[in-house]
Amino acid sequence: MGVPLIELDGLEKTFTVRRKTGLLRRERREVRAVDGISFTVDRGEMVGYIGPNGAGKSTTIKMLTGILTPSGGRLRVAGIDPSPSARLRSNRGGPYRERTRLARRIGVVFGQRTTLWWDLPLRDSYRLVHRMYRIPDDRYRENLARCVDLLDLGDLLDVPVRQLSLGQRMRGDIAAALLHDPEVLYLDEPTIGLDVVSKSRVRGFLRELNATRGTTVLLTTHDLTDIEQLCSRVMVIDHGRLMYDGDLTGLHEAGDGERMLVVDLARDLPPIEDVPGARFVRAEGPRQYLAFPAAASAAPLVAAVAAAYPLVDLSVREPDIESVIAKMYGGASGELTRSAGSP
Repeated sequence: MGVPLIELDGLEKTFTVRRKTGLLRRERREVRAVDGISFTVDRGEMVGYIGPNGAGKSTTIKMLTGILTPSGGRLRVAGIDPSPSARLRSNRGGPYRERTRLARRIGVVFGQRTTLWWDLPLRDSYRLVHRMYRIPDDRYRENLARCVDLLDLGDLLDVPVRQLSLGQRMRGDIAAALLHDPEVLYLDEPTIGLDVVSKSRVRGFLRELNATRGTTVLLTTHDLTDIEQLCSRVMVIDHGRLMYDGDLTGLHEAGDGERMLVVDLARDLPPIEDVPGARFVRAEGPRQYLAFPAAASAAPLVAAVAAAYPLVDLSVREPDIESVIAKMYGGASGELTRSAGSP
């Protein structure tokens, strides 16, 4: 076991929602976005924190960064309670000193929002981060050069942020979050909307960062490929509760998940129903879809299909997270008919 860098004990967050029920009447009700979550993350871990929309992922991240105040429970990040109420109670210089101590030790990237200055070139945004965090000059130059190299930002440094594509801006945001060498990096949907090349570049950079710097990463995403390629541990949150904490293989086994082998044949053929371990799902002309257990290797199926059929191309598609979670907790009926990226 490593040293816990993030500790949550019975963490809760409740919001009051007002709804109009009549001409002059409004109804108030409480929504429990996070409901008694407890876990620890050791120093140097890369952990996937996943779940459907509205499950409480982003709310948890916002409490860990100090943006939101918990309604109950306790949390600590690098020995600091990041909640605003804790900073107000601090007797070590008041809330601003605690906030500064926390900010120096964490980096945050929200996929839907940018921390860069919209009308400034990327280089100027980084200079402002340099001054804000009071990063020593040598360390800043070294970190900037490493990020520019690994994230392929060299040709973008003098381009205003508003002119960057989504993938370019995301890479720029990740670099900005790492210039001050944070111990913990929170990534909230960092590959949302990115093309395949940009996703691959971001994933490669994060692997390098964790391997060489030992940066602890907490990643929320809807893309299971992000989790498979980056994380040795995954936590599933659903309706504000932690439903699973373990490796990805165990998640698929718990949810009875299936992957989809998409086979493109040279011509229309009868359904492929003679491959052991696979289940024919549907055909679309010469393209056929075969489902197989998520925990199983695709290699034997690929070999069997290639040996017996005129194969043009094939690919493996992962089940979407919502389907896995629904199967885990009895929310799905019948067979899985939708996989990530399927038509």
